[in-house]
Amino acid sequence: MKRNTMLKILNPLLALLLVGQVFTGLCHDELPPATFEWLHAAGGIAVAVAAVLHVVLNGSWVKSNFFPGRPTTKA
Repeated sequence: MKRNTMLKILNPLLALLLVGQVFTGLCHDELPPATFEWLHAAGGIAVAVAAVLHVVLNGSWVKSNFFPGRPTTKA
């Protein structure tokens, strides 16, 4: 699968996972404790995996913006 195709799938999924984390956090008191623990913990792991994959797929952008090459000096 191409990198751009993977990002088109991963980015909305990452956004949904983040919204899910916020939702479970806000609904903490309304959810049964076991349900909250499972949803929030599993969602947190999924967010972490998706975030790492997102950074890996955008590695060239990260490298060019945060670790630019040394400037060349003219003699």
